Amino acid sequence: MRTSRLVQSLVFGVVVLGLASPVYAQEAVANATNVAQWSIITAGFALALAALGAALGQGRAVASAAEAIARNPGAAGEIRGALILGLVLIESLVIYVLLISLILFFLNPFV
Repeated sequence: MRTSRLVQSLVFGVVVLGLASPVYAQEAVANATNVAQWSIITAGFALALAALGAALGQGRAVASAAEAIARNPGAAGEIRGALILGLVLIESLVIYVLLISLILFFLNPFV
């Protein structure tokens, strides 16, 4: 009984929102400069978030590797190899975001 009331309420809400959506509809004319400006801003934020995440990930990886080498100096070579591979993969994600940001900056695919 309670589940059917919840489902009815959700269906009613979706129908009301669906009927009200034409009220907020915009004209079909797209402002190309506005889209270009927002794509540049979005690319900047994406690059900043990617750099932040990569810096945090690299810091944690180096700290963990240093701790592991301190605990077991005999495995330093294997740990160092895994560390370098992990750092390369982390940095490649940032390079992909940089590439996408440069595409949005200079090629402007929305015009």
